Amino acid sequence: MRVIEIAQPGGAEVLRLARRPVPEPGPGEVRVCVAAAGVNRPDVMQRQGKYPPPPGASDIPGLELAGAVDALGEGVTAWVVGDRVCALVSGGGSAEHCVVPAVQCLPIPAGFDEVQAAALPEAFFTVWANVFERGRLREGETLLVHGGASGIGTTAIQLARAFGARVLATAGSPEKCAACEKLGAERAVNYRIEDFVTTARQATSGRGVDVILDMVGGSYIPRDLEALAPEGRLVLIAFQGGAQAELSFLPLLQRHLTITGSTLRPRPVEEKGRLARALRGAAWPLLEDGRVRPVIDSTFPLERAADAHRRMESGAHVGKIVLTIRS
Repeated sequence: MRVIEIAQPGGAEVLRLARRPVPEPGPGEVRVCVAAAGVNRPDVMQRQGKYPPPPGASDIPGLELAGAVDALGEGVTAWVVGDRVCALVSGGGSAEHCVVPAVQCLPIPAGFDEVQAAALPEAFFTVWANVFERGRLREGETLLVHGGASGIGTTAIQLARAFGARVLATAGSPEKCAACEKLGAERAVNYRIEDFVTTARQATSGRGVDVILDMVGGSYIPRDLEALAPEGRLVLIAFQGGAQAELSFLPLLQRHLTITGSTLRPRPVEEKGRLARALRGAAWPLLEDGRVRPVIDSTFPLERAADAHRRMESGAHVGKIVLTIRS
């Protein structure tokens, strides 16, 4: 099968098209004939040598995919050969075939093609686990999403609105801010020229926001605390601005704040299966009735994976970048 390999840590040019044996599914696994695979920032970090795959995971990049089941491992009864699925994986998505724990698969929503479906798993698993579980966002509360035009950001905006929350967002250009507002953010802040703390306070009559989803970290963290309402929750999922910050913990005590966060890739299969079941019950109906849709920025054929990574690194994208592998 054709795969994308990382020849050595470095720039996008180190990605190369190669051939490897088609894998066989083990107990509790299915093999998917991959039609499309999402490209995510962790793929870029892995290519740079900053985010190695967890023990036992494939060294092939790619954390989400869509296609058709073409082989079943021992004990799998939930799927049959030919089922159209999308799936979260710990690696191996950028290939013509990928072995996946059966519990991490979800049906491709009715009316979706494989490109749209491949854009779902990483963002939806991440948003559900962090905004709705760790962040405990509830109807009527206000969510602030940093990086609102990213794949995760566009998903968080739509899901939060669908569940009755107010949404604010930050983005880096007028065009990206407009895209966030079109998706349902009532106000998008251009962080290059505006202060998100001031906007958050103004939009909530001085109270502050209830939940912040932060993939920036660094200097944003003390400002996040300023923007939170009493009992507010700050959820950290990445550190594009750095993993260290200097801050006073006094606001945590005074306003009963919570700082939490998580990563998705190293979680055990059982936990990812639980998240998949939660999404199927809560979010998949929203996809099938059109209330929530993935935002696709661009697609690239497998052999142009380097160009997909360059697009990701440029920061110009709005929504998801997807590799097309089979028609």
